[in-house]
Amino acid sequence: MENQWKYYLRKLVENLQATNYIGPNDIPNIDLYMDQVTKFLDEHLEQSKRYDSDKLLTKTMINNYTKNNLLPSPVKKKYSKDHMYLLVFIYYLKSFLSINDVQHIVGPMKDMFFGEDAKMNLEEVYRGIFDMETVVSNDLAKDVMKKFDRSKRVFDDVEGEEEKEFLSIFSFISMLSFDVYLKKQMIEQIIDDLLVPAPKAHKEGKGEKDKEEKKKG
Repeated sequence: MENQWKYYLRKLVENLQATNYIGPNDIPNIDLYMDQVTKFLDEHLEQSKRYDSDKLLTKTMINNYTKNNLLPSPVKKKYSKDHMYLLVFIYYLKSFLSINDVQHIVGPMKDMFFGEDAKMNLEEVYRGIFDMETVVSNDLAKDVMKKFDRSKRVFDDVEGEEEKEFLSIFSFISMLSFDVYLKKQMIEQIIDDLLVPAPKAHKEGKGEKDKEEKKKG
């Protein structure tokens, strides 16, 4: 049974590593209308679906991103390559972060790198992130197998094959879940500490306090 589990996990990891993420060269060189945008994303992100009925990025979602200043408005109803790069980032981030947190991450990226006048364009940013995918996938494969080996030993002395098998699966899922939980907490803390602007009142209060300290000094 253990060998079957290891084979199953290896195939699972291999399938994840073989996922065809949207590469920088996949993004069309021409501006797209909304229908073309959603069709492109549906075709290239289809592997991300758990169920056939799952929605990826709908017209309503994209319009809401624009209304909430997460995505720049289209030009003459057309979306550029930079729009597409931002939409892909938004898609992956929103799967585990609140839209408010996504805004704190994507907002500065939009302000600094969107458009022809940016010092560094979004394609360069996207390409740099995309190139890390292989390294991350390889690290993931090693980490998953380590967690699996550890989970098999947690309830090794349990009697009853059915109970033992279930607890093995449960402990493995728990380890993966705890890993996700901690990383999500870390991401949220980084956002709060480094990307969320300090409230105006807090800044003013700090400024007044610094003045008082200088007077005392």
